[in-house]
Amino acid sequence: MDARLILPSRAARLSTFSIAARDVVTGMLGVAVSSRALAVGNLCPFVHPGVGAVATQAWVNPFLGPRVLDLLEAGADAAAAARTALAEDRYAEYRQLNVVDAAGASSTFTGEHTDPWRGGRQGPGYAIAGNLLVSEATVEAMERAYLEVLAANLGDRLIAVLEAGQAAGGDARGRQSAAVLVMCRTVVPYLDLRVDDHLDPVNELRRIYEIAASGEEGALEFYARLSCDPTASENPDDYPD
Repeated sequence: MDARLILPSRAARLSTFSIAARDVVTGMLGVAVSSRALAVGNLCPFVHPGVGAVATQAWVNPFLGPRVLDLLEAGADAAAAARTALAEDRYAEYRQLNVVDAAGASSTFTGEHTDPWRGGRQGPGYAIAGNLLVSEATVEAMERAYLEVLAANLGDRLIAVLEAGQAAGGDARGRQSAAVLVMCRTVVPYLDLRVDDHLDPVNELRRIYEIAASGEEGALEFYARLSCDPTASENPDDYPD
């Protein structure tokens, strides 16, 4: 489908705050997002291991995510990929886009017709943006959290960024959904958690993450084996009797 034919509509209005980021130690790439919209994780985050991470939002065109990733895989950096994809979208000024590539280069774009408060921040390895926010304090708090929070892995850090953004005001319309998607080296996600409809979605996302991270043999260790090892496969011979 031609991405340029995705007209702005109220059904596609993702008043949202998000971050796309790359972990400098592990090379993991991820997106975390929250919105006063149902199932934001279905339309906003796109991540390809070893290629890049994209968050597409505002009057959302979800086809921008795969298009940017294709451009990154073909050799474009974050800024060039975003620029090319947006140039192909006749409604680009209604869109908001965060992009981070596998080298840590970043780009954020906020169209003139997105809803205020709207804007973004970017730096080495991260791109943050939001629209229809209570105030600029949301993205300021998100950037500060990303730069200051020391976490065991990228997923933990990204959720902390959402928590900071929500505490600073978040979406002006309220709360409904949140998601975090992190990829390592294979097509199996390291972390893919979604809260599709909840009164406090960021807090619920944190609760689910802590369950995954808990225990001597937590779910995250299992996910890591499948996500970070290119030779990984599930062998029934390894299953307990």
